[in-house]
Amino acid sequence: MAPGERSEEAYLWFSTVCEAIQEIPSGKVTSYAHIARLVGKPQCPRQVGVCLKHLPAASTDPGKKSPKWHDGNVPWQRVINAKGGISPRGPSGAARQAAALRKEGVEVTQNAMGEFLVDFGRYGWFPSVLPSEAREAESSDGGDEDEDEDEGEDEDEEAADAAAYHT
Repeated sequence: MAPGERSEEAYLWFSTVCEAIQEIPSGKVTSYAHIARLVGKPQCPRQVGVCLKHLPAASTDPGKKSPKWHDGNVPWQRVINAKGGISPRGPSGAARQAAALRKEGVEVTQNAMGEFLVDFGRYGWFPSVLPSEAREAESSDGGDEDEDEDEGEDEDEEAADAAAYHT
């Protein structure tokens, strides 16, 4: 393997994380830990952060092709820490993420320490499975028409639980 080249396993992890992050709706945020849970590795929230740290920029040169995953097609700004804060990362990195979230309509506040914060109760996205996996499960079971009438109540309870479950 050439220097700087990813192993197949590392590339699979990176791709899986990027695909999961692409499913976060605009105007919503989730945590590194939640992405790790959604991709089946709840013990790896820091590795989700490492993937985002190494997310390349989209090419601005029309003669060069962008990598498959880049900051133009992976909404990196929608992933924050479990406390609802934007993790500091060098000069102006957190401010850049806050600005990107604000463009999507997310209210980002700053506390007395200068930390950028987002209200998970209002903007959090914490599904129990990725929407793409839920669609796959529905299509593979044939869309059972004999569903419980009180399913809507269950969904409301799940949404409330998910908002509280953000670590």
